[in-house]
Amino acid sequence: MADQADYYKVLGVAPTASQQQIRDAYKRASLKTHPDRVPADSPERPARTKKFQRVNDAYYTLSDPDRRREYDNARRDYFGDESEDVEEEVPRGAGAFPWSNFGFGGTERERERQERDSEQFGSIFEEMLREEGMANEESDAEGRRQSVPTKKFWSVVGAISGGALGFIVANVPGALAGAVAGNRLGAVRDAKGKSVYDVFLELPQSDRARLLSELAAKVFQTTLGG
Repeated sequence: MADQADYYKVLGVAPTASQQQIRDAYKRASLKTHPDRVPADSPERPARTKKFQRVNDAYYTLSDPDRRREYDNARRDYFGDESEDVEEEVPRGAGAFPWSNFGFGGTERERERQERDSEQFGSIFEEMLREEGMANEESDAEGRRQSVPTKKFWSVVGAISGGALGFIVANVPGALAGAVAGNRLGAVRDAKGKSVYDVFLELPQSDRARLLSELAAKVFQTTLGG
């Protein structure tokens, strides 16, 4: 297999990191590398997508105690006493270290990997939104708990706020104003019963980028103690 990454280096944590430290590192790394932080036609997007996938691979492996234990054993056997000093990119020959046990290569597994990445990031994303007051956990009609967007969420992406509606009504002529305002309010009604991540995925790419940037700023500020 081609050169692979040291998953601890990918997340920027030590091999002795706690599970909470790994989780916090994933929050930062996933927001930093998420492809939606740049326009869909940006030349940076393919590289960001690759980095985001690598971050998800690392978290998938290290967030589970059994997978992490197996990975640590294989990693220790491969690197020996120099494991703390290895570079992020491992320049060893293909097949020397069983990275395939932890990687997700192969075209037949790509769809499975994408679904896993989406579910994994979606769960952490909703957690971060709840921490910032942009989502609340509520029960649906069947009693299942899920996160739903708050007004703060819509305010951040510019979908709805008193100021936004006031601007629309004051500046868009007649019937068009009512239609635009109605669409904005309708977006909130349509979101009822949906998870906040599902709503996020349905937003225009520019709004997703704005929300990710806002959330990243808060997460990084908290991490730095600002």
